[in-house]
Amino acid sequence: MSFVMTAQEREEFLTEVHVAVVAVNREGRAPLAVPIWYDYTPGGEVLLWIERGSVKERLFREAGRFSICTQVETIPYKYVTAEGPVVALDEAPTEEQALGIASRYLPAEEAARWVEDYLGENSLLARMRPEKWLSTDYSKT
Repeated sequence: MSFVMTAQEREEFLTEVHVAVVAVNREGRAPLAVPIWYDYTPGGEVLLWIERGSVKERLFREAGRFSICTQVETIPYKYVTAEGPVVALDEAPTEEQALGIASRYLPAEEAARWVEDYLGENSLLARMRPEKWLSTDYSKT
């Protein structure tokens, strides 16, 4: 019996609200792995709202790719990991993109306030196109 998710299952899982862990290589050290909010539409790109000049920006540029891992921490356990190239890292998210990310994690009013407070000249949208996937769904018994 395989616990591996189908392509549709893993893409749907990634659309659910999970705090992701982004991982990216760095020279001479273990990969950077940090929690992050994201947005994803099946068949599309993973969107991350990061800060211009951050360690993540520098490492995304150097490595040219990153992965994210999302999981369910209760039984039955599930996870999806998506890895791929950075396809864009040069513009701030639009207000709509920023709100799309923030509203996944905050109630509507708080998300709007978050975007108003933090979307600015230091904002940067990292876009990754998933190419390689790993997944497990232990509810498949």
